[in-house]
Amino acid sequence: MEEFVINAFDLFGTVIFAITGAVRGVRHRLDMLGVIVLACVVGVGGGIIRDTIIGATPVTAFTKESYLLVCIITGMAVFFTPPSAINRNIITVCDAIGLGVFTAIGAAKGVQFHLTPIGIVLAGVFTAVGGGVLRDIMVGMVPVVLKSDFYATASLIGGVVYCILVSLGVPVFFTFIIVSLLVIVLRLLGYRYKLQLPVAELSEQDKEE
Repeated sequence: MEEFVINAFDLFGTVIFAITGAVRGVRHRLDMLGVIVLACVVGVGGGIIRDTIIGATPVTAFTKESYLLVCIITGMAVFFTPPSAINRNIITVCDAIGLGVFTAIGAAKGVQFHLTPIGIVLAGVFTAVGGGVLRDIMVGMVPVVLKSDFYATASLIGGVVYCILVSLGVPVFFTFIIVSLLVIVLRLLGYRYKLQLPVAELSEQDKEE
């Protein structure tokens, strides 16, 4: 039962992230194929990066058709949705939910493959932010995770908490729920209060260049 619920959350997170990817495509005036590609990249890109790094091949996205299918359907749905119906705040909440769910999913995969604590944390982060990094690069932007308000940091904290809960013997299902909610809350607080890590200072000459 727990495995079924977690898999359901995984698909849910895939849909949520696919929405954010498709919306970015629409805002950059991509055609329908471009929007669908970005939906797929964000929906399954992080998981592909994670599985490739830890040797979980063939990657899940290529062995379970449901993941790519929901990304394609989601991308098409967003493409045909009137722009006025796409609310920025809703997208931010969706992004936070996806970040939380994928952090927990990735960390759980790391535990399954007997990674070290650092490996488990990074598995969670790669899953959560990998697709977004690819999306931003594809549309010619500096990846959000390198400059945004408490984005990758929230995922890192979630991964650390996952390791702690596992070491304390907390059941997998409860660990998953706790970490997902924690990352979601951290991300939304970061967005609400504009929290971010310190940025390096530049000289006047560097700014001009």
